[in-house]
Amino acid sequence: MVFPSPNIPLQVATAGEALMDMIVEGDGRLRPCNGGAVYNMTRALGLQGVGTLYLNPLSSDRFGQGMAAAIHEAGVTLAREIPTHEPTSLAIVGVDADGKASYSFYREGVADRQVTALEMSAECAALPSLKVIATGCLALVADDAHKYLPWLKTQRAAGKLVVVDANLRPAIVPDMAAYQASVMNALGQAHIVKVSDDDLVTLGFANNDPMAAARALLAQTPAQWLALTMGAKGAVLMHRDGQAWHAMETSPVKVADTVGAGDCFLAGMMVALLERPAVQAAANADALKLDAEDMDHILCHAIASASLCVQEVGCVPPNLEKVRARMKLAKAAFKAL
Repeated sequence: MVFPSPNIPLQVATAGEALMDMIVEGDGRLRPCNGGAVYNMTRALGLQGVGTLYLNPLSSDRFGQGMAAAIHEAGVTLAREIPTHEPTSLAIVGVDADGKASYSFYREGVADRQVTALEMSAECAALPSLKVIATGCLALVADDAHKYLPWLKTQRAAGKLVVVDANLRPAIVPDMAAYQASVMNALGQAHIVKVSDDDLVTLGFANNDPMAAARALLAQTPAQWLALTMGAKGAVLMHRDGQAWHAMETSPVKVADTVGAGDCFLAGMMVALLERPAVQAAANADALKLDAEDMDHILCHAIASASLCVQEVGCVPPNLEKVRARMKLAKAAFKAL
């Protein structure tokens, strides 16, 4: 088993769900895969060489043991090495003919929800090398807002770059209005927001033009940047000043399924972001300035990460070597809008 290197500074802290994806096979059988959007993103960061701290506990059950082994193999540090007795969260995942996934969840009394804002803030405060905070998806449900929202506010106030992935899962909530409000509250603490075109509709920003819907969302947050993913149509990075850049694959991608694609996209985006001199030089997140060259590198790296993921069954995040090889051989087409 590979454990995190003490020589790699911890630059990113992640918080959110870790669950077992039970993928429904064609014959009706369930195939278990390690999953959860934030867990996937965290592993993807580690596999691409970024020093990453995962703040949520894992279970002592068989699923949790496997998830802990996989996250250690990715080089990620667990804030809570001692597992909890609560069980691992479960998700039943159906995949349609186009490889698109749908989810239902079992999340009451589970291990990954055993966190507090105070604990997470203390763990982050103890890391002088920490630059980025990332969360999203099930961490944004209203029932857990008292855990994650104060933590996000504390990290933004401390000058950390806050990244929030809306990544909505409407199947998990009985009260859509409360869920939408909770997601918007979290996005209100972000410097960088990530949404898909489906997320925009679920949040109530319906528009025939996803770009217009994304701009409307960005205008309702203090975020400087928004990343919009649109499946095979590529992705857009836009700044609140109106600038925007688009990139999409020009080489064929054989899709096995889309499980974890957005998670690997966001991880790839953060990996590339941390490589930029402007990020390393910025005294705090509010002072960050990025140019078109930065956008090219960040978007194309993120798309390569996602493209490699969708060619595998379940979420299999690529390592940095594979991402760089894909960018060299089949770099996405990039342009300013």
